[in-house]
Amino acid sequence: MDRLSIWQQNVNKSPSCQHNILSNNHLIREGINVIALQEPALSGGGLTISLRDWVSVYPMNHTSALLKTRSLTLIRANTSTKNWSQLDFPSSNITVTQITRQWGKITIFNIYNDGENNKTIRLLTEYHRRNKAILERTLQGEAHIIWLGDFNRHHSYWDSPEDTRLFTSEATKAAEKLIEAVADVGLELVLPSSLPMHEHSVTKHWTRLNQVFLSEHASEMIISCNTKPEVRGINTDHLPILTKLRLEVSITEEEPIHNFRNVN
Repeated sequence: MDRLSIWQQNVNKSPSCQHNILSNNHLIREGINVIALQEPALSGGGLTISLRDWVSVYPMNHTSALLKTRSLTLIRANTSTKNWSQLDFPSSNITVTQITRQWGKITIFNIYNDGENNKTIRLLTEYHRRNKAILERTLQGEAHIIWLGDFNRHHSYWDSPEDTRLFTSEATKAAEKLIEAVADVGLELVLPSSLPMHEHSVTKHWTRLNQVFLSEHASEMIISCNTKPEVRGINTDHLPILTKLRLEVSITEEEPIHNFRNVN
């Protein structure tokens, strides 16, 4: 497959929404090979709704804090296991996976950022400073980084500038912490500004909580990055976002199943 296609969405812990996404044929039509969910639906035992076509990747500390998991990444099962791995990250809000090919590597941070504090942003900044070799060095090609997910931050840089009610001094200060962290890592916003993607459950006003930040040097890799309002799904107030990058993903060919009825 000659492109990496990522579907991201906050499903509000809704089993019906998550099942609707995974069972719909638009994932096949769009060639999706990575799904990044925020606030995934989990059972009482901490397991998620999935299908055999997908490998579930939980945060590394998931088993020690089952009900605190806010991030879940699904990798299409036919993606070669030789070419992707999970990186350890000390938070139930973030899942980190890395895909490696002859073009280099890309590290995907699937992020849920709490709207009440900056702990997740601090952890991201510290992680990048401590793990530059793992994230930025590669034996061949280039190393790319993508942050995506629900950041729960409002700023005139991405929200509609006319919606001034969002830009309180406290909200702007919190958003600037995120902007500083993004700049420190060397990422840039790739979703079009002022693009609405979250409908408030009470006021029905549309705002922007979800983001996609990609390495600054990787802009030429972008095929598309936009919302998919026509396949929003059920029981969620967040639109899905589809990001397609010009990066080949290795697919494992499915071995044919022998038909023993034909054996003499």
